[in-house]
Amino acid sequence: MKKLLLLLMISIFGLGYSQKIPTVLKTKFSKEALQQKVENEEGKSVTIQQILNQHKGKVLVIDFWAGWCRDCLNALPKAKELEEKNKNTIDFVFLSLDRSKEGFDKSLERFEMKDKENYWFSSGWKNDFNNYIDLNWIPRYMVIDQKSAIAKYYAISPEDPEIQKTIDKLLK
Repeated sequence: MKKLLLLLMISIFGLGYSQKIPTVLKTKFSKEALQQKVENEEGKSVTIQQILNQHKGKVLVIDFWAGWCRDCLNALPKAKELEEKNKNTIDFVFLSLDRSKEGFDKSLERFEMKDKENYWFSSGWKNDFNNYIDLNWIPRYMVIDQKSAIAKYYAISPEDPEIQKTIDKLLK
């Protein structure tokens, strides 16, 4: 009986902290979210708007991750498969939620991410962009269309079939 009660309590506790699907699936970014600054590997500050402008005209997948996040690290091989499957047709940007610049740099090196387009939220998890997109867990994936609108707002795995369906639809 004690084991059953313990299992029930653990299940309830786990559900309270699990990733919650946002109730509103947004299709565009707010002005405040677009002005959110992130840093590139060299420490240069850029806005989300500047990143989107660099990829305008292309389908973009945004991958939110961190080197300390076990779920993110487990998803990395599948994210790389998604990237390889869509090579030369779409762009990928990786937004890190590592806790420090040193952690960000170490994660890029350790997980062989240096050849990818990476940015780090130096402001931390709570910021205008992450608050606007209801980021409550990582990994998280978004698909952005050729006009910088949100085509797929919420996916928690690169294996989510809706990601590839969205990409295919946008490339038609």
